[in-house]
Amino acid sequence: MLSPQRVAMPGLPMSVTIWEVGPRDGLQNESSIVPVDVKLEFLDRLATAGLGVIEATSFVHPKWVPQLADAEELLARLEPAPGVRYPVLVPNERGLDRALALGSRDIAIFGSATETFAKRNLNRTVDESLTMFEPVVQRARTEGMRVRGYLSMCFGDPWEGEVPIAQVVAVARRLVGLGVDQLSLGDTIGVATPGHVTALIRALTDAGVGPDRLAVHFHDTYGQALANTLAALQSGVTTVDSSAGGLGGCPYAKSATGNLATEDLVWHLHGLGITTGVDLHALVRTSVWMAQQLGRQSPSAVVRALAAETATR
Repeated sequence: MLSPQRVAMPGLPMSVTIWEVGPRDGLQNESSIVPVDVKLEFLDRLATAGLGVIEATSFVHPKWVPQLADAEELLARLEPAPGVRYPVLVPNERGLDRALALGSRDIAIFGSATETFAKRNLNRTVDESLTMFEPVVQRARTEGMRVRGYLSMCFGDPWEGEVPIAQVVAVARRLVGLGVDQLSLGDTIGVATPGHVTALIRALTDAGVGPDRLAVHFHDTYGQALANTLAALQSGVTTVDSSAGGLGGCPYAKSATGNLATEDLVWHLHGLGITTGVDLHALVRTSVWMAQQLGRQSPSAVVRALAAETATR
């Protein structure tokens, strides 16, 4: 059986935008440097598979993320597929300068709902990080760019433990107040459960940040990512982050194992009758190919289930 039987559930969106993070978040903490030619082919394969938003790279300092030191070369050589967006992560104004110089029209900033992770990831407090982001967002908007805000540690923090919903809402409102177009809620260490997801989205909605402004970014550390995705969809969210083949995690939080695999997400969504625009089998072939480049198997359940059959299609 190469595709799920489509059986719709009431109250779900008709279509979902998949925000593919494999080339950036998926590869950023690989210990072996992936050649830029491989990264370019990865981007091309993902676009060919029908993904319309593919986060390409990050302009973080190479000292902190050596894997992405080739960001300039990658973007200079990238031949964008028609209709595909290629956002880049920028940590500060210097990163924005680099993105603008290469013609980027889509950026993301990366904040934290907790003080400990803000200090470990950005070497700043939450307040200091928001102060740093403000001119980045203002300049980007003046340049006509789209701006996404990531908010990490929304459901739990490995150093601080449980993160109160009110604390997440307070930081989220400030981040949205800077002028970001979309806010992605990160379950950075994969501890969220569906009731928690529903409660946070409800609280954000009550605070004026509705599901039309939200995306969700789940890790599958405890096997909850798809259940949490369904809860988010039922709450009105229509953008879901995922990583082809389940690549990635977070280099600053050692308990953050792999992202939700895009193939697992697509199988889930298609089974619910939700349109994604993604060719699942082309995507599986892409992740099998990338796993070969990295010298290991994909952790995606759907990739493992379909790999042999998809290879003959």
